[in-house]
Amino acid sequence: MNPRPQRSIGEHGVIGNLSTAALVALDGAIDFLCWPHFDSPTIFASLLDPEQGGVFELAPMAPDAHAEQAYHPGTNILVTRWYTATGIAELTDFLPLAETDNHAAPVVMRRVHVIDGTVRFRLHCRPRFDYARTRPVCRPSGRGVVFEDHAGLALRLSGSVKIVHGDAEASAEWALGEGKSASFVLHNAADPLLGDAEIARSLKVNIERWRAWTGRGTLPQRWRAELMRSALVLKLLTSHDHGAIAAAVTFGLPEQPGGGRNWDYRACWIRDGAWSAAALLRLGHTEEAAAFLAWVRRMHRRHDGSLPVMAALDGQQVGEERALDHLAGYAHSRPVRIGNGARDQFQLDITGEWLDCIATADARGVTLQAEDWPEIVTQIGHVCAHWQEADCGIWEPRSGNRAHLHSRLMCWVALDRAIALAQDHALPLPVGLWRRTRALIHTDIWHNFRHPTEGYFVQAMGGTDLDAALLMLPLMGFVADGDPVWLATLDAIGSALVRDGRVYRYRTADGLEGDEGSFAPCTFWYAECLARAGRWQAAEAVMQAGLHLANPLGLFAEEAAEDGRPLGNFPQAMTHLAFINAALFLATGPQG
Repeated sequence: MNPRPQRSIGEHGVIGNLSTAALVALDGAIDFLCWPHFDSPTIFASLLDPEQGGVFELAPMAPDAHAEQAYHPGTNILVTRWYTATGIAELTDFLPLAETDNHAAPVVMRRVHVIDGTVRFRLHCRPRFDYARTRPVCRPSGRGVVFEDHAGLALRLSGSVKIVHGDAEASAEWALGEGKSASFVLHNAADPLLGDAEIARSLKVNIERWRAWTGRGTLPQRWRAELMRSALVLKLLTSHDHGAIAAAVTFGLPEQPGGGRNWDYRACWIRDGAWSAAALLRLGHTEEAAAFLAWVRRMHRRHDGSLPVMAALDGQQVGEERALDHLAGYAHSRPVRIGNGARDQFQLDITGEWLDCIATADARGVTLQAEDWPEIVTQIGHVCAHWQEADCGIWEPRSGNRAHLHSRLMCWVALDRAIALAQDHALPLPVGLWRRTRALIHTDIWHNFRHPTEGYFVQAMGGTDLDAALLMLPLMGFVADGDPVWLATLDAIGSALVRDGRVYRYRTADGLEGDEGSFAPCTFWYAECLARAGRWQAAEAVMQAGLHLANPLGLFAEEAAEDGRPLGNFPQAMTHLAFINAALFLATGPQG
């Protein structure tokens, strides 16, 4: 038997229903899907282990087939087109959105259609439940098969052609002539069977619903298609049921092939979620920001007046970090981890990102409510009491706490935004304490986070290292875009952390083995900072380097290898939101 293929991270599209999402490879394989939620165990994970992970393959039986992928415009509905020696065929993949506010269980719908000639197809469905720890029993059932385990999970695969059951797998082979179609559905076995007409109707309805959502946004002409795709990714990562925004669809995809920096991003970080919601606000989408801020409000109350670094999408604590030792890992990158140890870290910056999101929302019609003010006062009290402490910082190293400039900056942002909100809404505040603390933080950053001889800003107190998180200084309004000390910092970052237009986070030891790729969000931060400094030509060059990190569908991973191949979890919210922010700013400049 030939070994099963290792599909690359970038050769995928993503589909979803605002409750979970699947990756669909260029060869028509669904090789990553958690069921029934983003953070549930996988039923397909061959991206992480081609032999054991489980997969749902559907493709022409033509070794010479050339494949291309594209989305139905304005949607998260994916089309894979094959050109073969005997004909041209398309596969449409989608997970229907809920028809009502009572969110439905996931349904994977797959429809093949022959445009020209005759094409012979093969289907192979081999689910592996519970992170590939369980081989389900497969039995025939009506027009298809049912996969079930002893824990009570039962999924039905049905279709318009005969499906043959096997040992924990099912298969089919058939030919279609020009103009003919075949449809397949994977869903909970207890749900009603769906026929071809119902699938066709669902496809039409879901195209309309996605386009209705994109139509509510406001996009500039420049980079319009790329901005729409990034907005659709952020929407796809948003939980319909809870309002939380996942950091990425996947877990375990490596920051270095063969390395051990393989994390679980199927949770909502307050930081990432706030930035995602703010980016959607800037594109004219307010409902997602309102839902996210309501989710944070619930987190605040659940955690007795404090904010966790992250939470599961339903608001529960993220699971303890542990390794799935039975999985080989993408490109043999191990361990494959689920859960996230950063949940227990002390990170001082999150109140700043949260308050900045509230201020952005308030300015765009999601008005701050007076009943929310006590929670803000509580969080600002925490900032006033702890801003001088060391923390783990934005990058969550495993090397211990330090006094990070980015964390101090976001403490300043928290106070700055809270003071402005109080003034705008005539809300009570300890004005003297808050203003004094804001001034103290400002002075502390200027005096204690500078290179001892060069004078530019540095990563941590007492150090000399640079950090791409310093790019937040002008983006958050702490320094003027043309301030000489800032410009010296920008130059230093360009010399130390930028290669071929791509930006690395830092060069310091972080307590972890191995290396990582360039960090795609920081590339877009850098482009925006260059533009704000009036260096438009350099900003355009960096922006183009960043855009080259997207796959042909416009999807970004977290990082990139030296040759530009995507690395890390995929698609990544932080990269898409950073692109949105940079593109909106550069669209106002000389080339816009």
